[in-house]
Order: sequence, then structure tokens, then C-alpha cells
Amino acid sequence: MVTLLQERRTPGAAAAAGIRIAGRVLRPTPVFDTYWRFAAARQAVYEARLAGKPGPWTSDPILSKHRFTNCYRAADRVSQVLISDVVYDGEQEWEEVFFRTLLFKVFNKESTWRLLTGALGEVRWDGYDYRVFDRLLSRAFAAGQRLYSAAYIVPPPRLGEERKHRNHLRLLEMMMTSDAPERILAAPTLRDAYEVLLGFPAIGPFLAYQFVIDLNYAAQMPFSEMDFVVAGPGAKDGIRKCFGAAADGVEAEVIRYMADTQDEHFARLGLAFTGLRGRPLQLIDCQNLFCEVDKYARVAHPEITGISGRSRIKQTFRSSSAPVPSWFPPKWGINGAGQ
Repeated sequence: MVTLLQERRTPGAAAAAGIRIAGRVLRPTPVFDTYWRFAAARQAVYEARLAGKPGPWTSDPILSKHRFTNCYRAADRVSQVLISDVVYDGEQEWEEVFFRTLLFKVFNKESTWRLLTGALGEVRWDGYDYRVFDRLLSRAFAAGQRLYSAAYIVPPPRLGEERKHRNHLRLLEMMMTSDAPERILAAPTLRDAYEVLLGFPAIGPFLAYQFVIDLNYAAQMPFSEMDFVVAGPGAKDGIRKCFGAAADGVEAEVIRYMADTQDEHFARLGLAFTGLRGRPLQLIDCQNLFCEVDKYARVAHPEITGISGRSRIKQTFRSSSAPVPSWFPPKWGINGAGQ
């Protein structure tokens, strides 16, 4: 087991030397080494749970008390539902995969997806009826059901409807009728596909990046998760805590540095990290880890401040005996025989 707290005051060699990124010399804080220790400890928890080992899975009091996402975005519960039950379950024509993926992601909540599939069977664009979808969602909302996840905010576009979910349905209609699926599939790079999404109402840079990563799980999308990255607000907070204000404006380059040098830093700190069945951390994973280290550092390094000024971790860890799903896009080649 990796225990982060006992190591948190040790600055490490990198902090003394400085790191050159995007033409700047950045001076790592103690949170920089915590980033790598956190990644190793959190991945060890995931692997222990996957192997069916009994808890506790870590001796670190912060990891034991608070909820943190997995190191690999695709391994998290909601991403697992998306990959196995949305992207790869159902008609594999690209237009239908695109529609299912974006419909799921605007709500980002498994119960909302189950509500729709339970009532409609297979959710399809070629059978889409706004009135039917609205009736189901409005009825659930009126009954007190939460339609949206709190993981990140998906702002409603202003498309003439009174309710948030109605405007999101209109946004999906706009995407489908303006050839967004075809334009994204024809994009030469992941960044170009991202730019297509960015052109729609209420979809800002971070949301467009998250959505294009979700679409890229599909078999039809050919891009690597190492192609490019967009830092979200939480990641910017974590980067500030690792490198100070000198990293402002070069967050994408910092994330790429972390992905490119991960083996070096795990080895430097004597940490065991074999990846996700051998798959190294990708740009999206390093971006997410900055969000999680921002949270972890609120307790482990309260003296080091970020951008938001938040000082508490809101979500508490709740142990579960449920099996850990672990099925990934087949094109990654990491599912193994029989999976």
C-alpha cells in the first residue's frame, strides 16, 4: 500500500531543479510529487477492488475517507456505463452511436438513461419524437427525480424552451439536423472534431473536449487520446497547486509533460504503476488526475492554494461490494480473451 500523508512534506528532486515547459522554468511544489503518489495509490485501490480483495484497500486516511475518481477516466462507473451500455450496445451505425452518446452525456446520469431505455426500448434517432422524450423526462422531473449528474455542469442552451432538459433535446436535434455526426466523422484530427462541437450553443471548451473524448470511445472514431487536451477548471486548480502561477496559460503543455514523463517520475519516487492493463496514462487521464489532486491537496497540503480557494472535499467515500466493471473500447486491445 502507498501512504501519501507520510511523504507529503518531502519536496523531491524535481522541486529543487525546476522543470522547463513551454519555454518556462516551473518550480514544482510538494504537490507535484503528491500527484504521482496519489496516482499510484488510487490505481492500487482500483486494482484491489477489481481483484475482489476485501477492504480497506488503502492505509491513506484521505483516500479512505473521501471519494476520488479513478486514475483512468474510462474506468469510472459512468464511463463504464457509457462504453458498454450506450456506445457499444445497440445499432452501430455512426449516426445512432453519436445520438445515443450525446443524449446520455447531456444528462450524464445512469438513472436518466435507464428511464428512457426502460420506456422506449432501444433509443434511436430514426425513431426520435421530441414530444415522447419530453413527456418521459418531464414526468420524472415532476416526480422529484434528478435528471442531471452533479459531476460537471452542462449549461442549457437558449433555444426557446422553458425547461433545461427541453433545451438540451432541442440542442441534440440541432446537432443531428446540421450534420454534426458526419462532420465529426470526417474531421482529420481529434482537435478538428472538437471544433465541430465547440460551434454549438452552450458548449464551451471543456464540455466540447469531454464530449469528443466520449465520442472517441466508439469504433468509428480513429483518434488517440494523446492527440490533444483541454484543461478544465479543476485541472487548472491542480496545476496551480503543483507549479504555482507560473503555469497559468500553459496548462495543456503541463498536462502533456506529465503524460510524456510519467515513467520517469514513478521510477524516481519508487512507485509501482503498471497502467491500465499496460495502457499508460493518456492526456485525458492526466487532466483528470490534476482535478483529483486539487481535491486531495485541500487536506494534505492546506498551505498550498489553488485558484478556486476551496478548502474542503465534499464527497465522502462509501464502500461497496458491487463488482467493479472493467470493459473498454475493443480498439484499445486491453480487454483480454473472453471480455
